[in-house]
Amino acid sequence: MKIQNLSREEVLKSLVSSEQGLSEENARRRLQEYGLNEIKEVRKRPLYLKFLSQFTHFLAILLWIASALSLLSEYLHPGEGMLTLGIAIIAVIFINAIFTFIQEYRAEKALKALKRLLPFYVQVLRDGKEIEIHAIEVVPGDIIMLSEGDKIPADSRLIETVELKVNNAPLTGESELMLRNHEPFQGEFIESPNIVFAGTTVVSGSGKAIAFATGMTTEFGRIAHLTSAVEAGLSPLQREIVKATRLVATIAAVVGIFFFSLGFVIGRSFWDNFIFAIGITVALIPEGMLPTMTLSLAMGSQRMARRKALMKTLTSVETLGAVTVICTDKTGTLTQNKMAVTKIWSNNTIIDVQDLRKENVFELFKIVYLCNNTRVIDGQYKGDPTEVALLKVARETIGDFSADRIKEIPFDSERKRMTTINIIPPSPLYQRGARGDLLPLEKEGKGGLYAFTKGATEGLFPLCSHVLLNGGKVPLDESLRRNTIEAYHSLMDMGLRVLSFAYKEIGEMHDMRSEIETGMVFVGLIGLEDPPRPEVPEAIRKCSGAGIKVIMITGDGSRTAVAIAREIGLVIGTPVVIEGHEFDQMSDEELRGKLSGEKVIFARMTPKHKMRVVSILKEEGEIVAVTGDGVNDAPALKKADIGIAMGISGTDVAKEASDMILLDDNFATIVNAVEEGRTVYENIKKFITYIFASNIPEAVPYLTYILFRIPLPLTVIQILAVDLGTDMLPALALGAERPTPGVMNQPPRKLQERLLNFPLIVRSYLFLGPIESIACMFGFFYILYHGGWIWGTMLPPHDILYLQATTACLTAIIITQVGNVFACRSSRESILSIGLFSNKLIFGGILVEILLQLFIVYHPIGNKIFGTAPLSLNVWLILIPFSIGLLGAEELRKFYVRRKIMNHG
Repeated sequence: MKIQNLSREEVLKSLVSSEQGLSEENARRRLQEYGLNEIKEVRKRPLYLKFLSQFTHFLAILLWIASALSLLSEYLHPGEGMLTLGIAIIAVIFINAIFTFIQEYRAEKALKALKRLLPFYVQVLRDGKEIEIHAIEVVPGDIIMLSEGDKIPADSRLIETVELKVNNAPLTGESELMLRNHEPFQGEFIESPNIVFAGTTVVSGSGKAIAFATGMTTEFGRIAHLTSAVEAGLSPLQREIVKATRLVATIAAVVGIFFFSLGFVIGRSFWDNFIFAIGITVALIPEGMLPTMTLSLAMGSQRMARRKALMKTLTSVETLGAVTVICTDKTGTLTQNKMAVTKIWSNNTIIDVQDLRKENVFELFKIVYLCNNTRVIDGQYKGDPTEVALLKVARETIGDFSADRIKEIPFDSERKRMTTINIIPPSPLYQRGARGDLLPLEKEGKGGLYAFTKGATEGLFPLCSHVLLNGGKVPLDESLRRNTIEAYHSLMDMGLRVLSFAYKEIGEMHDMRSEIETGMVFVGLIGLEDPPRPEVPEAIRKCSGAGIKVIMITGDGSRTAVAIAREIGLVIGTPVVIEGHEFDQMSDEELRGKLSGEKVIFARMTPKHKMRVVSILKEEGEIVAVTGDGVNDAPALKKADIGIAMGISGTDVAKEASDMILLDDNFATIVNAVEEGRTVYENIKKFITYIFASNIPEAVPYLTYILFRIPLPLTVIQILAVDLGTDMLPALALGAERPTPGVMNQPPRKLQERLLNFPLIVRSYLFLGPIESIACMFGFFYILYHGGWIWGTMLPPHDILYLQATTACLTAIIITQVGNVFACRSSRESILSIGLFSNKLIFGGILVEILLQLFIVYHPIGNKIFGTAPLSLNVWLILIPFSIGLLGAEELRKFYVRRKIMNHG
């Protein structure tokens, strides 16, 4: 028999399970037998192929050509040192390939670590107890508890359903919702309404299912679909870096060819021109830029994860820094999601929760108890925080109450209410005593079939024709309606979330919910307090300073929303408040006008409303981040530039649709993540400025060599020493800079803003670079003139004076790069304000840099490889002021930039 044909009992028997679920011992044995419930990833590109690809990209090919020409020139014209140069360039290719491979491997490892932070948990029955396990531990025979928003972990046969609807789009591509049931079905397996498939999601309702296929034996596994929560694609910023690197390399090649040709015009020999062409090309190629940037993004993602913001793609890291609007939920994000009942309105009176008496609120709390899906397992409450808070106070006030539930109309965002139909046993009756007390009668009230409803007052109150007053039904007249609405507004003005409760005696079962939810008896209101998170006011202030607009979108009433908004500092004065019914009647133009207001609050909103808000904001050119936790939030999360799902309260559907997951559901974490996103982008600009600045003192010696007939101040192999000794480790340290104090005091960057913009190029090539060039040429000529050199004299390559002069030129670049790395730590803040010692990695990079230079200058092997000779101490002392001068000049520039901003601010 096929599993869809079987009855509930036959299904349990065929899978050797029971109503109590599997035992822990049985589950362990089955896990060993069937293996983990996971889809095996398709075979990835082998590591050795990834490593080999580092030798064939555009920059590597340019360097291969340069090395081949060097080796060829050594063969044709021996004794010019071209063999050493050719070998050195090949060494650079290998060193750069190893460095890049390690960086990319580390970045990939970082992404895998982030993926492990995205566990997928499910509720199962084991030994008759409901427990939470990791989805990969589900085995055939496990009974799985399903509720709205759950992702189904395994192919399963339903054995119990309550209005259960699923979305099979991940499997079939069809997004139409499918109503499921647990009755035997005689048709085809794939079309069976009693089967739910791994990877699909529960959109509404609830149920129980028993797993019969896991891992690669599921339908998902059979089509070998890779379900990966963390994706590592080439982001727009990375693509821009690739383009920029290729552009600079192309310019370097063109400049090399131009001066190679110019050399012939002014009478230089072929080999002089060739050495120059190779040198200028190598000098201008920024070999380490792409791998450094990739690792910087990965490090940014890891820093965000430590701050409870889990990025699913590297692309999201850079986009976060450009966010201009944050559309946030209230409950659980701005507030603590620690619901507590504080006020009750019943019998025309507002009562504090500590003053409750059972007889006054019995009927109200009977509805609270029965119209509730919270489960109590081993003394622990499991369920929605609002329902948990309601059930707790009901149990504390009237004790436990049992009644068979025969039907449920689940809560949904459109109706904003939930109804259950229960068979009620006879209940105690009360009469008022002489002193006004309610006293229990010996006889009991009648039982019967009742509908119990809770929900938003706007939706539920119009369905009521009577109100329960002092134990009796009274027709709702205008006075009672006014009193109820006034009480409702009063509770909302206290910042409380307010729910209404009603019932109806229905006599017989109706199929139409419209017949059930009419002519109801209104029983009372309950106000729940959800205090704001203490970190939120400061986060709101940060957003204001950073030019980020915060829009509250909540399902609660407008008065509650405004009260909380005032408490957290989101609004001062009178905000623009739009409720759901007004929103539906607005045209897009009207909505645009409202959204242009400084402070906007949306109340009584549904997820489809949220989608429209995001769409309009994006059309207006805003970069939008939006929060969501429910199934119906998924479209808005996908539509937004940054979709943010709740890690604690969020459904699996919302998490899959998002770009970022808040591991603590805290609004302040969003702001911290924006700060990190801005910091990552700023850090990338810092190390690009640093790398580009060093290209100028590498290029200037070649220009002076070709134009002024002097000995070559810097050899190609010494340029490579600069690139490998100064550009790599300090650049990486700049990529790990913490947020600067002013990063959240400036407006968001435009997403179209180029990374290599005009100010960055001017600062690198026309300010920092020339200072370093002056230092290196000073060092070169200082040695020559003190050694008796006369202008126009060409020195042999192995002349000790020439070797010392080129060593001084190289040393000057290294020393000024030390000052440059401190200068590049910020673009406008003083080094004193960000803290000289706040980035210890900088000092590690400088230490390695100086040790390498000492090896090059003073060790015989370093002298032989790099064509250097030892320098006296006074040369170092003469060059150090240039480094201090560079840092001082940059501090002066930053001072004028800050003063200009203040004058214009």
